[in-house]
Amino acid sequence: MTLWLGLLIAALAVYSWKIFGFMVPHTLLDNPVINRIATLLTVALLSALTGVQMLTSNGRIEFDARIPALALAAILLHLRAPFIVMVAAAAAGAALIRYFF
Repeated sequence: MTLWLGLLIAALAVYSWKIFGFMVPHTLLDNPVINRIATLLTVALLSALTGVQMLTSNGRIEFDARIPALALAAILLHLRAPFIVMVAAAAAGAALIRYFF
């Protein structure tokens, strides 16, 4: 199987999941248990992705400039700073930490 064939199959699979999502009846989506699970699952998956991307490099857990940058972004988010300010400050903080250390 070539790379393009695998990519095409993956794209079709993801698109079909999106179409099937529209076909789910609203009565199922209005169920409070399903709604709560979907909400918590989204947060859990995003947290896991952030943890994997922030804490690992080359298959090892590492502490580098990304961790303080994420902490700075979280503080600015708590202070309700605009998104672009939060991203710019976190990027600048990571750049400064990498430059000096």
